[in-house]
Amino acid sequence: MIAPQDHQDPQDHQTHAKLGRRQLSHRYDGLAKVTGRAKYAAEFPVENIAYAYVVQATIPSGTIASIDQAAATRAAGVHSIITPFNAPKLTVPGNVNILQDTNVFFSGQPIAVVVARSLPEAEQAAKLLRIEYKAQPAKLDFNAVLKDARAPKRGGGDSHRGDPQASLAKATVVIDQTYSTPIQNHNPMEPHATVASWEGDKLNVYDATQGISGAQSSLARAFSIPPANVHVQCPFTGGGFGSKGYVWSHTILAAMAAKVAQRPVKLVLGRNQMFGPVGSRPNTSQHIKLAASSDGKLLLQQHDSTCYTSLISDWIESAAGATALLYDSESLTTSHSLVDLNLGMGTWMRAPGEATGSVGLEIALDELAEKLNIDPIQLRLINYAEKDPRQGLPWSSKHLRECYTQAADRFGWSKRTAQTGQHREGNKLIGYGMATANYGAGRRPSSAIVRILPNGRVFVGVGTQDLGTGTYTILAQTAADTLFLDPALVDVKLGDSTLPPSGGSGGSTTAASVCPGVYDAAVKAKLKLVQLAIADTQSPLHGAAEEDVQTKDGKLFLKSNPQRSETFTTLLGRNGDTPVEAIATSELAKDRDTFSSHSWGAIFAEVAVDADTHMVQVCRMVGTYDIGTLINQTTGINQLVGGVVWGVSMALHEETLIDPTFGRTVNENFADYHVPVNADIHQIDVTALDIPDYKFNPLGSRGIGEIGITGAAAAIANAIYNATGKRVRDLPITLDKIMNA
Repeated sequence: MIAPQDHQDPQDHQTHAKLGRRQLSHRYDGLAKVTGRAKYAAEFPVENIAYAYVVQATIPSGTIASIDQAAATRAAGVHSIITPFNAPKLTVPGNVNILQDTNVFFSGQPIAVVVARSLPEAEQAAKLLRIEYKAQPAKLDFNAVLKDARAPKRGGGDSHRGDPQASLAKATVVIDQTYSTPIQNHNPMEPHATVASWEGDKLNVYDATQGISGAQSSLARAFSIPPANVHVQCPFTGGGFGSKGYVWSHTILAAMAAKVAQRPVKLVLGRNQMFGPVGSRPNTSQHIKLAASSDGKLLLQQHDSTCYTSLISDWIESAAGATALLYDSESLTTSHSLVDLNLGMGTWMRAPGEATGSVGLEIALDELAEKLNIDPIQLRLINYAEKDPRQGLPWSSKHLRECYTQAADRFGWSKRTAQTGQHREGNKLIGYGMATANYGAGRRPSSAIVRILPNGRVFVGVGTQDLGTGTYTILAQTAADTLFLDPALVDVKLGDSTLPPSGGSGGSTTAASVCPGVYDAAVKAKLKLVQLAIADTQSPLHGAAEEDVQTKDGKLFLKSNPQRSETFTTLLGRNGDTPVEAIATSELAKDRDTFSSHSWGAIFAEVAVDADTHMVQVCRMVGTYDIGTLINQTTGINQLVGGVVWGVSMALHEETLIDPTFGRTVNENFADYHVPVNADIHQIDVTALDIPDYKFNPLGSRGIGEIGITGAAAAIANAIYNATGKRVRDLPITLDKIMNA
């Protein structure tokens, strides 16, 4: 990367790029999506395509004794049937079930694949398989085996500082409670889908993924071929939220099926198949102890979280992670433990750890504030962490105080009555609640190509993907800002593994990673264009100093004499109509170990609870976020609003219910797995401070995709308590829990 001190923007004399000068008033990909021209993984036309259907286990634990496929093989349209007894042997890339043995670890585990002429024919043939199991006792009751919780096999991210016992002895107020969150499942609009085809030992894949590079390497490893032989494409992803960040069994099974059937294969999971085989957010049981002095100073924070993990592989929902850094206290202990269950794997789900952990911590702080008779905002300010409490490192940027102030003012927090049940409008009990939002700021190395074309347009290519978050838009804008060009003249290509590699879309890292890569590549391409003009004897800029040449609106000109100028098209036309291009890789900051980077926010909720039915309505959500540079107002605010909506869902709706005998998800559909609809969402008012964090990266931008959900569920829970005096510590908060609190 061209470091800020090594590159000075010649137009505005700033040492950092100024993003957002040329805002796209619409989403770059909006027209393609609303007109149907945007193609998702399952929509690409491939000749001679066959359809695969995944057969799933109906027991939670045991082995497959036999699979009689005689009747299924004779069914109409069937090309092939793959089972653990005839599947090709592969190198398993991670912890997925790809028919390499007969073990069954959870109900819903893939145990066979039927390939047929059409999907209905594949589904019908699957029903004709006669499967015999040797069942074994299953572990399915989380609470029953909670006593058997164990430490993770690797890591856990636990923290310790100070002398907890000594701090506890000094405290005048103690909160000691347990908070719980349920299993949740991702339900992006686009289900998981893969289209695979082989040409000799070369594999072509269209995959609904959050990481084309990860899919490429996993497939190459599975089939023992060079990564260059695997071509993965995913120009558009219809939502992922973490579930598409992992290469699951269906992707490899689609490629396996295509190889066995000797024809292209399309494999699309049904909505009910999205529960189990492609991961979930594990449940948590969080024991939290907060001890404080009478003035509100935290002396001890203890946060011990336990979640389930599958028998396939450890997965930790790191719910206690943020507790170690969010507030200052002289002593702290956090721990994570696991309970083994016969369920599908846990995986990333929007704000993994922070979303669930903020529920426990921020409700506990609300309880502490009430016990101390201190305003909840004031309690957080008393314990404001001026530096990262873990290593004592300074923050790269932190403006959380401003978030509290701005959001509280817009919300009208001063009208809140601390005593519960005091505000009533008709038959509705009105309550106010708040919480802190937090999410780590991360970056990955990212490469990009920028090509200035003879027709005056600019091509940008990056081997990443757009989950629907607006990556196309912000990359077009970044190139336009760097070249001082109309964003409408920038063409962006994503979702192709032949493009310069970039990291996966997860951990709120995409914008912070790919935008600097595009910026650097654009700077290099611009410099090449300037050098071409200076060396061209026919150019009006011939012989000029590099630093005296600037670009704007498709022209090069001298800053000292703007009349000496020519267009990109004229210059390139005179030089063989050859594009000027550059490839650059944004590297991580060399001093990244000297500071800590996070994004911050304050979120407020107003609820109305019916005094008779106890039904909850979230009337308003107001939030202010410190996320560095807000690259694009439309897509950025959209991300924050989406996160807040998910916070409403987490607080009041979402819960995956597991059958205690057979281990299958009971509510594996949109009818029974509740998420908010339009009638559930009312006023949402979010803003971003838009204060650049140049220490974090040269563009000052941090990730924005996940912070919106953090704290939101706790703010709603705290508002419900303020309205009713009923403290519910077990999500989701349903009317029966309020009645019984």
